[in-house]
Amino acid sequence: MPSAVIKRLFGSHPVPSVVSAHALVFGACLLLVVVCHWPYLSLPYYWDELGQFIPASVDLLEHGQWVPMSTVPNVHPPGVMLWLALVWRLAGRSVPATRIAMLVIAAAGLYVTFLLAVRMGRQSPGAPAFAAALLMLTTPLFYTQAMMAQLDMLAMAFTALALWLFLERRYAACVIGCVALVMTKETGVLLPVILASWLIVQEKRSRQAVWFGLPALALAAWLLFLKRATGNWFGDAAFTHYNVDYALDPVRVLFAIARRTWYLFLSDFRWIGALSILYGLLRSRLFHRPEWALLAVFFVSHVVLVSLLGGATLERYLLPVLPVLYIAVATGWSVMERKWRRLSLAGLAAGMLAGFFWNPPFLFPFENNLAMVDFVELQQTAVDYLRHAAPGSKVATAWPYTDALHNPEASYVRQPFRVVETSDFRLDKVVPAVEAGKPDLLVVYSRNWEPQWSLARWSVVDGFLRAYYDYQPQITAKEIEEQLGMHSRLRLSQRGQWVEIYSR
Repeated sequence: MPSAVIKRLFGSHPVPSVVSAHALVFGACLLLVVVCHWPYLSLPYYWDELGQFIPASVDLLEHGQWVPMSTVPNVHPPGVMLWLALVWRLAGRSVPATRIAMLVIAAAGLYVTFLLAVRMGRQSPGAPAFAAALLMLTTPLFYTQAMMAQLDMLAMAFTALALWLFLERRYAACVIGCVALVMTKETGVLLPVILASWLIVQEKRSRQAVWFGLPALALAAWLLFLKRATGNWFGDAAFTHYNVDYALDPVRVLFAIARRTWYLFLSDFRWIGALSILYGLLRSRLFHRPEWALLAVFFVSHVVLVSLLGGATLERYLLPVLPVLYIAVATGWSVMERKWRRLSLAGLAAGMLAGFFWNPPFLFPFENNLAMVDFVELQQTAVDYLRHAAPGSKVATAWPYTDALHNPEASYVRQPFRVVETSDFRLDKVVPAVEAGKPDLLVVYSRNWEPQWSLARWSVVDGFLRAYYDYQPQITAKEIEEQLGMHSRLRLSQRGQWVEIYSR
């Protein structure tokens, strides 16, 4: 238990109880997470926060609407939205309150990762739990998602908690954790299915396995409620097509699996971690324990599931398996010689820290590292310019920046602008929207990472993206001038991203 680890850390100093040990470690996790994120507690909302999860949370708080009406409804259960509504009810609705609320969840996820690492490391030399926690902290994806009002951090915390409770044979509590998990994110239903199957096949505990059907019933109840409210089992037909029909194309599935493999085992120097796991598999029997087989089944199953579903193929969907990955890496390190263990830890941690600032040479979600901060700060600067130079103007731009300009809840503006919205910045989308809406200004910004040296500019890659991902480059300044008669008024740039404002 963590109390034993704490006793080892503090020597003869008494630990009053297991509860105080848990509180001490969680408090340390929370303090560390909040301090690390202190510069960004007032950072305005980003992308899906702005366009989906914050409006849905406001609907729940202000109108008691479990299915949002101010944004497009979808299949996601209301777990995170309920948490934010409760925090806002107590602390008031603000960006810092939202950020801190999500950091509490991240600290809980970090702490439960530590618990799970302690449980899996009982037979490992050294203290691999601390290495696993350190790797989580130095992961750029964990850092950015920790402060963002999105689903996957809470899903990660409940996943790690359910796995730990299951391995401790606290089945009733585990079932409750799994219900909370599926009420956070629908793909979480995979875990209780795996746990029930394990109880039946591996442990011959059919009676206990039956209770793990409750999370599926909870999810079914939510889907029925959603169907009655929207007429669609997944909340919206376009959402269903993009995340199910579109995603299940065989080429896109294979590419998604390759992308998942790259992220988990190669990017940000995680190849060092992969080699460490391989070393542990070849040089010890630590990975031969049945518990590792269970974690491996969950790991592979989750990666396959999020490769089959979800048109955007976002890396944040992999958060629930990161604790398992890093615990495996730390276990591999535990059987190495001290010199090599330290070198491996330092190399992997340094590689991931570099990943906070280094962007890969291909398209990637800005939310994977501090590029999301650059994105938000650029948009905030552009809004400040518009407020002073063009107050009351009618502005055309792409979602979700339209919400930043129109909705004061997004914390970008106090007085909303009139907006003309287009879904993206492709030529065939921008021109009709501007001609129909007659805006005073057009704001174009970098929605994708496409520097001059990007792989997306290679003809082979460009052809692949066009064929299978409906990719088209954004409208150019020349096209805006020729087709719309608008000229650049201001261009802002920051670390390879940009925002440009056009007027007639």
